[in-house]
Amino acid sequence: MPPVLVPRWIQLVLLPLAILGAYALARAAGPVLLLFIVAGLIALLLNPFVTLLRRRRFPRGLAVLTVFLTLIVVLGAIGLLVATPIADQISAFQRSVPDIVDNANEELAALQGWLDRNDIGLQVKEQGETALQTLGSRIAEGSGDLVAFTREALTLLVEASFALILVVVLAVYMLLYGERIGEVVRSVVPRGDGTPADDFPARVQAAVFGYVRGQLLFSSIMGFSAGLMLYVLGSVGIFEQGKTYALFFGIFYGLAELIPYIGPVIGGAPAGITALLSSNPIDALWLFIAFVALQQIEGHIVAPQVFGHSLRINPLLVIAALLLGGQLYGIVGAFIALPIAAILRETVVYLRRHVALEPWGPAPALVGAGLGSPGGRPPCPECGTPLAPGARSCPACGTELGDPDAARAATSTAPG
Repeated sequence: MPPVLVPRWIQLVLLPLAILGAYALARAAGPVLLLFIVAGLIALLLNPFVTLLRRRRFPRGLAVLTVFLTLIVVLGAIGLLVATPIADQISAFQRSVPDIVDNANEELAALQGWLDRNDIGLQVKEQGETALQTLGSRIAEGSGDLVAFTREALTLLVEASFALILVVVLAVYMLLYGERIGEVVRSVVPRGDGTPADDFPARVQAAVFGYVRGQLLFSSIMGFSAGLMLYVLGSVGIFEQGKTYALFFGIFYGLAELIPYIGPVIGGAPAGITALLSSNPIDALWLFIAFVALQQIEGHIVAPQVFGHSLRINPLLVIAALLLGGQLYGIVGAFIALPIAAILRETVVYLRRHVALEPWGPAPALVGAGLGSPGGRPPCPECGTPLAPGARSCPACGTELGDPDAARAATSTAPG
């Protein structure tokens, strides 16, 4: 397909206006824009399954309903499969909290005795016992009593529920009108050659699907690796609780990997705190070394291999996208930053293939393709002004041109 030529004056006018308009829209829209972005990403992720059912002659509305119901059933089944063993391990962990706190208090008492014997005026026992007792009672009470539902917390819960409902409704409507939305997008961007590899909506959808597939694979690998590491450490006598609660710690670590930046720290926190409060606090040091080694493997081997194939974005741009998303919308912004970056990458690649900006000087390639002077004649070799067929001199600078063959010969020797 021939590229669409954008004149220079349009570039000068539209580029700053587009930048200012996008900035103003983002500032004015705020949370509303965020809801549409999240809903759009969900719709892009689920649309391949809707398309698959459409090929089976499902009506589009029934296909959307089937996909959402299937998603709910699958998530519920996964929850039921992992809920029972995780609940058992959490209950066992809560029952062991008093013993862990008692052991930590004994260690504090021994440390305080050593400080007193060496005339070091530092009191750690009383404050440490109070903090440990408070922490232990909080953990033993269970997650349901950890948060006092004040008016602000209840308001936040209601707002989050409404936001979730709006996201689901918006995603449903986007899926219902997905074909129309795709045609509108195709009418705005330059046309491709008709194949899925050169279809802009298809490329965007593949980018989002690839990112989500890569993120789930990455979290699964890291969660399994963390659980296996803790089980092995517990089996050899280092941090014995790691063997007992390997499933809980592993799943928690894998889920925490979904959170950009701070995910690995949050994922390793429960195991680290448990080791620190155990009867052998030196296990916390070994556990810290093990998690650092795991994160090095994650950052240098697993992440480049997984996201290198799913995103195909320079690591510097990935970091910049995460920082910008977190700055604009916090944790949610960091969540959606990478799929949006993948969409922007596909947009740039597609437009570079199908859009040609009018050059800011002579462009022999475009002129030779018939996009320069009328009739395909080379421009003036001195000033680059397009020439009319049969012109003997340049209307701009007055250069004598002679016949067209001589003009072409002069152009080939003129400086670019």
